[in-house]
Amino acid sequence: MADNSTVVSEAGRSLLADSSVLDSKIIETSKENLFPGSALDVEEEMPQIETRVVLVQEAGKHKELLKALEEIKVPYIKTDTIEELGDSDSPEFETIFVVSDFQDCIFNNLCKADCRVIGPPVVLHCARKGEPLPFSCRPLYCASMLNLVLCFTGFRKKDELVKLVTLVHHMGGIIRRDFSSKVTHLVAHSTHGEKFRAAVSLGTPILKAEWIYKAWEKRNEIDFCAADDDFRDQFKVLPFQDCMLSFLGFSDDEKANMEEMTEMQGGQYLPVGDERCTHLVVEESTVKDLPFEPLEKLYVVKQEWFWGSIQMDARAGESMYLFEKSESPGLKKSVSLLSLSTPNSNRKRRRLKETLAQLTRETDMSPFPPRKRPSAEHSLSIGSLLDISNTPESSTTSGETPKSCAKPSKNSTPLPLKQSARWQVAKELYQTESNYVDILTTIIQLFQVPLEKEGQLGGPILAQEEIKTIFGSIPDILDVHTKIKEDLEDLMMNWTESRSIGDIILKYSKDLLKTYPPFVNFFEMSKETITRCEKQKPRFHAFLKINQAKPECGRQSLAELLIRPVQRLPSVALLLNDIKKHTAEENPDKVTLERAIESLKEVMTHINEDKRKTEAQRQFFDVVYEVDGCPANLLSSHRSLVQRLETVALSDDLCDRGEQVTLFLFNDCLEIARKRHKVIGVFRSPHGHTRPPASLKHVVLMPLSQIKKVLDIRETEDCHKAFALVVRPPTELNNKLFSFQMTSEEPPKEDWLKLLCRHVANTICKADAENLIYTTDPDSVEVSTKDMDSTLSRASRAIKKTSKKVTRAFSFSKTPKRALRRALMSHSATEGRSPSSANENYIGSRLTSTSSLTGIPSPSLVNLPSIFEKRSLTLSRSTTHLI
Repeated sequence: MADNSTVVSEAGRSLLADSSVLDSKIIETSKENLFPGSALDVEEEMPQIETRVVLVQEAGKHKELLKALEEIKVPYIKTDTIEELGDSDSPEFETIFVVSDFQDCIFNNLCKADCRVIGPPVVLHCARKGEPLPFSCRPLYCASMLNLVLCFTGFRKKDELVKLVTLVHHMGGIIRRDFSSKVTHLVAHSTHGEKFRAAVSLGTPILKAEWIYKAWEKRNEIDFCAADDDFRDQFKVLPFQDCMLSFLGFSDDEKANMEEMTEMQGGQYLPVGDERCTHLVVEESTVKDLPFEPLEKLYVVKQEWFWGSIQMDARAGESMYLFEKSESPGLKKSVSLLSLSTPNSNRKRRRLKETLAQLTRETDMSPFPPRKRPSAEHSLSIGSLLDISNTPESSTTSGETPKSCAKPSKNSTPLPLKQSARWQVAKELYQTESNYVDILTTIIQLFQVPLEKEGQLGGPILAQEEIKTIFGSIPDILDVHTKIKEDLEDLMMNWTESRSIGDIILKYSKDLLKTYPPFVNFFEMSKETITRCEKQKPRFHAFLKINQAKPECGRQSLAELLIRPVQRLPSVALLLNDIKKHTAEENPDKVTLERAIESLKEVMTHINEDKRKTEAQRQFFDVVYEVDGCPANLLSSHRSLVQRLETVALSDDLCDRGEQVTLFLFNDCLEIARKRHKVIGVFRSPHGHTRPPASLKHVVLMPLSQIKKVLDIRETEDCHKAFALVVRPPTELNNKLFSFQMTSEEPPKEDWLKLLCRHVANTICKADAENLIYTTDPDSVEVSTKDMDSTLSRASRAIKKTSKKVTRAFSFSKTPKRALRRALMSHSATEGRSPSSANENYIGSRLTSTSSLTGIPSPSLVNLPSIFEKRSLTLSRSTTHLI
């Protein structure tokens, strides 16, 4: 077998022999070299041996190598041939040869002479870390596999194995013949054999031989390590490598999904019955018998083997997942157990009768009547928690009841068959609460705990941030409802009509208020995270397939189970209303139930309000991420986003005419942003999350108090859906007109203008918002939308942008136009109260081409000629100084 094969090199040494003894001697010798102080006694008896480095041929021309040797203070000599050195076995010094090429004849001659040979990357590595040159009896070119222990399996070609082992030694790796827990990486040529199975069970990375070849190609990179996850994961042995799969009993969609996953995981799929097939994956719930007699080499496995292999990122053992014919589903397990007993037929019959009797006893009814099986169809949208008229969890609706929820309480005792209507509804409240607690327990035990478990085979399935986003405060919610369930159980076991149900809800109302908002507010994000991870991470998809198929889930998905906390409080409110209807007026619990219902409504109101605030905050951050250069002062606790409007600029004041402009209306300001001409790259967080690039560029953040009038421009043949804003910026003496054309159908222009005016009126404390709207003709404000979509208009805008880029590229001043405007405006504002020397220093330090300055079309440059007239002497002096 290949696992036990031994390869012998030309020198007569076994390359695959367990090198632990030799490696330990090397390590001990290296320790003596690294820590000379620990061998004082040896130093007293033996003379010091000086280390001498010989740079052979090309190595002597390596400037960085020469500098590294000087840093570690090691003497060196250069040579082109080994014969120039004469006898290199002088007892006065130890010679280390540095060779750049480990394949030429000089290297082979040095190896035959058992000389110490290293590569230039080793010297550079030691110099960077301040360490002495390592001692190695084998040629060592680089340290990219230092401290890695490798084992090989499945290789049949001797020459290939010799080459791989040699390369590993050249990179500092260690070879083990037998697989053990000390092996860090298994290099496999096939997915069969004991070594492969042991590596899967221990979670040892299993890699292809290409990993070694690619690592050798990077041998000259000093900081490269072959064990880096990003590099190593490119060469993993995929779970279904060398496997040909067929699928039986699955729906068309599920079969197509599994075939796609097979190819992604390195396998191939074939039609059922193909003799080349190695694995037949069977849906055990629909397939009772195979349509053909399988060959001996064919593995007939359950679908759990398929998803389990993907989840652990390695091919799982087939013996645990073999498919067996189900002759009698109710007695299959008992018969299999009897087959392991003594061959005495009478004893088998007796045990079979006992098994049948046990199965009969297990059909006894619970003290509580069985719950009805509801439909599994329900909506996953949240809606308002105050809407309790259509809640899906009265009588445990909205999904099939998981089997783990059908167990009666261990403290339950038979009760009289006839009870009051109040007791019947209270019993339903307890049953639904018990069912709800079991569902939460299933979510945590079946999904959250395995995902958070350390030491998962193949590494973590999800990042910790993704797990927190999906499950949120589910454990805290479970703790509260476990206590409510225990109190309700005690109430039902010691039932009297005077026992208070409302007190139990009031007792935990504060806990409900604290635990539910964090989960409900981010439930949509939790669903989105599940959907995204299931699409992007095959291991998580396989994890869900395995666990959602278990009976504890009742054939419900994780997203369907996670919606239960959203539905629970409205369901409890409905049941409390029913209990209140069947409670007598003189019963003291009547008033308590009313208080409990009100407390639940307050909790749900708080959740809705908190959810609204959370959504508003998310909208804020969405705007910040979407708009490049968005001002930080936009984020404020009192500010909220009211409306977003897509428009096109009809004037050149804010940006070029015809540019796409987005207006974000807040309750006290208006953020104006234009579409970016060049989109930057995608942002990637350290945890792997990607954020889309900013598609907009900030133009201006305008307080609504600056808007003096809102102009509703009449509809004509040349003007459609246009409006304008009359704005007075604080730095301007005159009003400015900003005109836009709406490009979206919603909202209607009339509604948008009324909404804008209402918030403007609220900002300036005026009650007559309608008086801010003025209707005008397009000609009076010189606005037209006729040529906005024409080819000529688009070409004109493109030429204008290109000319700006060219002007910018050839300009002597690299100062942005807006920066110049601000500088000149601040200069003109301070001219009357600042000393003339300050103005002279300002112009001298901000000198630009006068032609480019006068060419800027801005109202703020009206006084520019007078400025240069007043400061002509200073300007000429500064120009002379620069020349």
